[in-house]
Amino acid sequence: MKKVAFIGTGLMGFPMASNLLKAGIKLQVFNRSISKAEPLKEFGAEISNTLSSVVKDTDFIITMLTDDGAVEAIMSHPDFLNNLNSGSTVIDMSSIKPNTAIKYGNIFKSKDINYLDAPVSGGTIGAEEGSLAIMVGGEQSVFDKSINILKAMGNPTLVGPIGSGQVSKLANQIVVGVTIGAVAEAITLCEKAGADPVKLIKALSGGWADSKILQTHGKRMIEKDFSPKGKTVTHFKDMNNILECANSHNTHLPISSLVKEMYKSLVEKGHGNTDHSSLYKEIERINREWVKN
Repeated sequence: MKKVAFIGTGLMGFPMASNLLKAGIKLQVFNRSISKAEPLKEFGAEISNTLSSVVKDTDFIITMLTDDGAVEAIMSHPDFLNNLNSGSTVIDMSSIKPNTAIKYGNIFKSKDINYLDAPVSGGTIGAEEGSLAIMVGGEQSVFDKSINILKAMGNPTLVGPIGSGQVSKLANQIVVGVTIGAVAEAITLCEKAGADPVKLIKALSGGWADSKILQTHGKRMIEKDFSPKGKTVTHFKDMNNILECANSHNTHLPISSLVKEMYKSLVEKGHGNTDHSSLYKEIERINREWVKN
């Protein structure tokens, strides 16, 4: 049986690791805060206290980390790099810049180590249900031998060479961020103009405006439940990465630029750890300021 390591058991990583264990995959787990990984013992995980021990003699290493800085800290660490087996495969499922993925793809290739960038979409619900959309960049042969591991967490699609997974995730985050903003404005309009937003969602179901975001995030907005399923600060990071990528390809994304500024305002006002559906709160704030003026 192939030995798999999993690094990063936060909001997303924990349920993803749980699904791997439920699929019968032998798992070695490491997290900077070991207490966050300990509950995985009941599913059969072995908990490692060091980076070197979690990756040593491992066939597949999965990382699910918060951002580029966290990925750099792990993947550049000697305890990680110097203990990877030749021929092993690193699958980074974090959401990072495409150039960061390409950089580590080249580093690992020079050490005869395979690499896939495989960010996900679907939030904590998708992670718990094992139904994540998984956008993969890398070689077909590496993807093929990793497919059963990826399928335990969701629905993987190879979209191109290394870096393409991250570009696809940025495209995903454009659609998600802009749609959250549209749903927030639609609900705000209904509340202000006397229509029932709960019945709005029912009325739009099955039509062109229907979506998972309308159904899920719209409900959160109506109930004013902004407990984090996908954090505002994380989506702000993604919007910055989107615009940086666009700029590097001489492309202007005006709607994404506006959404980024709205997420920036939320983070600056202390709402970074709320759910990204709290874009609704920013629209409320803008309307209060607009009425005053």
